[in-house]
Amino acid sequence: MELRFRYKPLRLVANYGSYMRPLALLLLSLVCFLAAQGTGISIFFHLFYLLLALLVLSYIWAWCNLHGLELSREAFTHRAQVGEDARERLTIYNTWRFPKLWVELQDHSNMPDHGSGFVAYLPGNEYRRWSARTRCNMRGKFTLGPATLVSGDPFGIFRLERTFPATNEIIVYPQTVDLPHFELPSAELPGGQDLRSRAYHVTPNVSTVREYAPGDSFNRIHWRSTARTGQLMVKEFELDPSADIYIVMDMQERVQQQLAPNQFDEHGDSVRDNESTEEYAVKTAASIARHLLDRNRVVGLIAWGQHREVITPERGGRQLFKMLEALAVVRAYGAHPLAEVLVGESSRFGRNCTLVIITPSLDERWVGSLQQLADRGGRAVVVLIDPKSFGGWVDPQPLLNRLASLRIPTYIVRQGDSLADSLREPLNTGR
Repeated sequence: MELRFRYKPLRLVANYGSYMRPLALLLLSLVCFLAAQGTGISIFFHLFYLLLALLVLSYIWAWCNLHGLELSREAFTHRAQVGEDARERLTIYNTWRFPKLWVELQDHSNMPDHGSGFVAYLPGNEYRRWSARTRCNMRGKFTLGPATLVSGDPFGIFRLERTFPATNEIIVYPQTVDLPHFELPSAELPGGQDLRSRAYHVTPNVSTVREYAPGDSFNRIHWRSTARTGQLMVKEFELDPSADIYIVMDMQERVQQQLAPNQFDEHGDSVRDNESTEEYAVKTAASIARHLLDRNRVVGLIAWGQHREVITPERGGRQLFKMLEALAVVRAYGAHPLAEVLVGESSRFGRNCTLVIITPSLDERWVGSLQQLADRGGRAVVVLIDPKSFGGWVDPQPLLNRLASLRIPTYIVRQGDSLADSLREPLNTGR
């Protein structure tokens, strides 16, 4: 997609040096004028006219350097994943027949590690392009743009800029890794449960037949019914009898840990660090979701972060992208502890439901909710993001002992460890 837009009015770049240079030159010309009036020496008159002409000429030159310019932004990437590259192209057009000696493009995108811009010479009726390729190192929703064109005069007296406000957005999904050895405890229902829910893909369970409609796949045609009725009949499928799986993320702000101390950008927002329990939890949730959905499981997501995020359990590739989009922007700004989240969402957890709890919390109160789930016939798996490995000081062993006593399968993920290795075997069998 290409966005072409024109400029806003010119303005002087707001920094101390840009204001002082023309003011100093103007002050010097006034001094020469006063000296000429007081002494009558002609050289002071010449200096006054020369400095004043230089000041006017420099401003006109800088103004012309930015007049007649257009800027277009082409975004080639609107969805990406951590580890991939985001690509875009910026083009500056000179609509005048006169050349522009130098024009600097400054890009104000908030995407981490994004290129800041370039400097170009623009001949008359020509253009210059800049292709930016940025490695996506942080999940989230980012803005590409706005952009600013800066130029000046050859004497360095004036430095003017134009702002081009149009922007593009890019969503960076969290990274996922293969989990070949990760398993859930007895997720399939013994004997099955008739869900009576229509499926839009082929499953082993045929519920009924109906007349063929344009767009139906030929592999759904039921030939025996077609031969009996004399018209094309297709099969209707229902979902496989398998348990719902909810991935429950603990997004309470006060239980999170990170290696680096809290830092803030120029807008006062906290700067995220990949080496934090929040980012490890998101990566774990995304990887588990992909692993289960690839195996045609019914998976949902619950995360109370900056807002309450609930994705009802479904299966298929569309569900994966829905979950990845939510995980790309979820932040650990929640005020509710995990125990309250489990109680608040308990109406969703029916018999034979399986929960995958991802948390750095060492508060044992949420373990009681898992015991109540087990009493109703549900199952739970806990993935503990070890806060002590991220700079915390509380020992997680008492919580691990409590989970082991309840025979709840527990995995522990520590800072710097491979996620696939961490989710290979639970610390306790629990099966």
